[in-house]
Amino acid sequence: MTVNITTIVQTIWALSALGLIILVLLHSPKGDGIGAIGGQAQLFSSTKSAEDTLNRVTWALTVIFMGLTLLLSAGWLPK
Repeated sequence: MTVNITTIVQTIWALSALGLIILVLLHSPKGDGIGAIGGQAQLFSSTKSAEDTLNRVTWALTVIFMGLTLLLSAGWLPK
């Protein structure tokens, strides 16, 4: 079984889309953020830190998703 570069990029694209959906749903519209989901996250020192981290990861996944969308739709990868 051979796996070409297009299949790998499509897999990363799909995973980034799923991750982006999950992260957007974690954002709270009232500014509560992760604290509203399950209490204060033990990984972060404050709610503000958790929100900042969540925002950064969301933006990073957005850039990855949009870049791969452009790459896949332009037809620049071999089939």
